[in-house]
Amino acid sequence: MSHATAPAGKRLSLPVFQPDFMKNAKLTSVDADLHAALENSVVKKDDGRREALRDLPDADGLRTVAGLIKRHTLDNLPEYLLELEANIQKAGGVVHWAATGEEANRIVVEIAQANAVKLAVKSKSMVSEETELNTDLEAAGIEVIETDLGEFVIQVDHDHPSHIVMPIIHKRAKQVGESFAKYFKTEFTEDPQALAEMARVYLRNKFDQAEMGITGVNFAVAETGTVVMCTNEGNGRMCASRPRIHVALMGIEKLIPKLADLPVFLKLLARSATGQALTQYTNLVTGPRRAGELDGPEQFHLVLIDNGRSKILGSEYRDVLRCIRCGACLNACPIYRTVGGHSYGSVYPGPIGALITPLFNGLELHKHLPQASSLCGACYEACPVKIPIPDMLIKLKIDMQSQGITPWYEKVAFRLWSWSLSSTAGYVLGQKMQQWMLRARADKQGWITRLPGPGKGWTDAKDFPAPAASSFRAQWRAKQKP
Repeated sequence: MSHATAPAGKRLSLPVFQPDFMKNAKLTSVDADLHAALENSVVKKDDGRREALRDLPDADGLRTVAGLIKRHTLDNLPEYLLELEANIQKAGGVVHWAATGEEANRIVVEIAQANAVKLAVKSKSMVSEETELNTDLEAAGIEVIETDLGEFVIQVDHDHPSHIVMPIIHKRAKQVGESFAKYFKTEFTEDPQALAEMARVYLRNKFDQAEMGITGVNFAVAETGTVVMCTNEGNGRMCASRPRIHVALMGIEKLIPKLADLPVFLKLLARSATGQALTQYTNLVTGPRRAGELDGPEQFHLVLIDNGRSKILGSEYRDVLRCIRCGACLNACPIYRTVGGHSYGSVYPGPIGALITPLFNGLELHKHLPQASSLCGACYEACPVKIPIPDMLIKLKIDMQSQGITPWYEKVAFRLWSWSLSSTAGYVLGQKMQQWMLRARADKQGWITRLPGPGKGWTDAKDFPAPAASSFRAQWRAKQKP
């Protein structure tokens, strides 16, 4: 997939793959293999979330508390960021501030070059996908290896993640086996254990050789200067402790005020993401290795990344920054389950991506994403911090209209619809016109297989029966006559 070009000297806030959601969705909605993979992953994870939350005495109350903590943090974000910086420095770490993704990448490259780094190992980090860090490291002659198994497969395939938590849910074991056979120059196998063993042996050597480890941050605690990483494979711990330099990348919204707040989010994160009570590895890192400690890096660097977040913070969409990147809204969303992650055309798919991507890159480029929702509310019900995603998607649609992005024919259609619903006469007239037009397009068997204009999107996917010759109201009136 090719990236869209940005103006000279600038980088789009989020990388854009193929931003035409409608075109992408038309292809993926009929992909039987993709649907089987999604059914085997996101649907099960959503069921697991519901089951896991039942173990909590008051899961809904805990979600409310988590949302309030995040809202309080956003209301006081500058103060808490400065507190975080001061406590990290006190612990011997270095804090870097990056206004853009391009600046964040430059900082990481400069740290690597200043320390003669030739090989960096990297654990899963959505913000590094957002800034396209690997591209800039490789351009500087620094080898970078993804150590999360899913992300490693993505890197081998020159692909993009299709889910926030499970990057390769769009792939089956056979596809991974074919990729590994080519990459490792071995015989083909699709046995998951054998494939995992290939990656384990390869990555273990990379951990031994790497001078720099790069990680993301799930949470950062302002009170103590602690960064928290939650993983299921242990690779995050290896990246943070084995190399002599640890660089952590963090969007500025990943902050929480106090260590006492952390258990609230840990109880919700894994349950919401995968249905686990807790991730296998929960790592708390506070600065570099101290005298007398047996492991840990010689240097610790935290790169705080804005990259458009301040713009959102000052807008009516600020609550979107409460997101803890659990992916629960993706797992619950009927649209995501139908079209997969790549259809959204950016790093963040699903309901949260339908918000974040237009807010970062502009509605004009992603005008279909606010429409990529049934507004069923499943995303809100799944969100561990109660982000009102459906309400915000409606606001984005209003913004589209005020910015002149909404097509003229859509405006006309909704005005006519509004008029028809405003009076009995209008409703009856509209009903009769609709009945006549649809019956006129039906085939001899009474099915409508092709509609013009926007209706084509429906009939491309399915047929539906023509309306009855007599409406329910007419039949009811006829039945009531003596």
